[in-house]
Parts: sequence; structure tokens; C-alpha cells
Amino acid sequence: MKINIHGRKLEVTDAIKGYIEEKLKKLDKYFENPSDITATVVVKVRGNDQIIEVTVPSKRFTLRGEESHKDLYAAIDLVTDKIERQIRKNKTRIKKNFKEVITFDSDVEEVEEDNNKIIKRKTIDMKPMSEEEAILQMNLLGHDFFVFNNTDTQNVSILYKRKDGDYGILETK
Repeated sequence: MKINIHGRKLEVTDAIKGYIEEKLKKLDKYFENPSDITATVVVKVRGNDQIIEVTVPSKRFTLRGEESHKDLYAAIDLVTDKIERQIRKNKTRIKKNFKEVITFDSDVEEVEEDNNKIIKRKTIDMKPMSEEEAILQMNLLGHDFFVFNNTDTQNVSILYKRKDGDYGILETK
């Protein structure tokens, strides 16, 4: 697995890079062709907390984990464990549901507005998928909602997690 490491408000030293690479290399065993995968790691500071975000896009799905801790090395351990749990928990579902190549690519662009309402704007490529695949993808990303092109209705749909733990779908006409 190739790993791109970036720091925000923090200089990423060689020791930190080495530790991150060592931990994320343990995930190689879960991928068919780990050399084709490039993980993106963002390390940042917010107050006293050290935050690490890891995004691992593969041909079939995207894994994402974010953890914060006072100690950066502890945060790295936590996020690696979190991604490994996602893989193990969803292993059978991933094999069953993904017959085609499904990716979730996004270009994140910071937007500055005068009224300070919009702080981030994302552009996504929506691949056609079923509702079950969208639920799996949303859970793998750790989001509360997911926008996708529904193969059943041929419309853009928004999947969201309800307070009771179930899911809801908003469909466009």
C-alpha cells in the first residue's frame, strides 16, 4: 500500500511517518493487490488533541477512519484498529455485494464565504449502486448520510441514519 501523509498545523517527522506506515502496512493482508492502493493520511492539531484521518480508497469500496487523542501515537493505533474492525465486520458483505467496481471519489475544496455559512464544498462522482451497497459504503465511511445514484429507481437518492438506528432514504424526482 502506498501512503500519502500530510500535516496541517503540524510538521510530520520521519518518526511519525515511519510509525504510520508501519501500522497501515498491517492492513495489506486484507487487499488483493495492496500495491494498487494509495492511502491518504492527514495529521492535524485541534487544541490539545492530535487528530488523524485515514482514507483508503480501493476498487470496490472506500474505508475511512478518524480518531483524536492527546497522544498522536495513540491516535494512530486507534484509527488503524478502527479500519481493521471495519474490514473484518463487513468482510462477507463486501464480497457478496460488490460485483462491479464501485468507487467514491471526491475533490475537497475549501470555500471562504463572507457569511461564514459554507465551510467546505465537495464534488463527488456517483456510481450506480443498490440501497444495500449504499448502506455498506456509508458505514465504511463512518458518515451519517450518503448520496448515491439508486440502481432501483434510476434517481439520485440520499441515505441517512435515523436516531432510532434504522435508515431512511430521500429520493429525487
